[in-house]
Amino acid sequence: MELWELSARETVRHTIASYTYAADHGRFEDVASLFTVDGILEVHGTGGARAVGRDAILAFFRGVGSDVVTTAPPGRMQHHVSSVRVDVASPTEANVTSYFTVMTGAGVDHWGRYRDRLTSDGDRWLIAHRLVRTDGRTPGGWADAR
Repeated sequence: MELWELSARETVRHTIASYTYAADHGRFEDVASLFTVDGILEVHGTGGARAVGRDAILAFFRGVGSDVVTTAPPGRMQHHVSSVRVDVASPTEANVTSYFTVMTGAGVDHWGRYRDRLTSDGDRWLIAHRLVRTDGRTPGGWADAR
């Protein structure tokens, strides 16, 4: 493995972690900035949606964020991402698969998978497409009401 690929893998992992951290802390402008200008957020399952472009992604998160405030106190919704597998296809494109579990003050709320395509943008890697698939949810939880 060459040095550029190691660097790409670590930078991609940083983007994935930054998405989770920013979303859980209500920093939705930061979340949107992790996408390419024409990036796509596609949600299958809980709260199904398709948002294209940073403005639409920001609007989606602001809508979800206002809903979260009424059901889970700020800072109480936590996304835990695991089994992150980064496949660097080229110096400008990477594909990532991972699992997520979402916790609220009541415990495990919902879980599923992320499938991402990222592209390089100078020294950053940005999400060109994120597919969110919810595999399950806890009856009576936040996601169950969606």
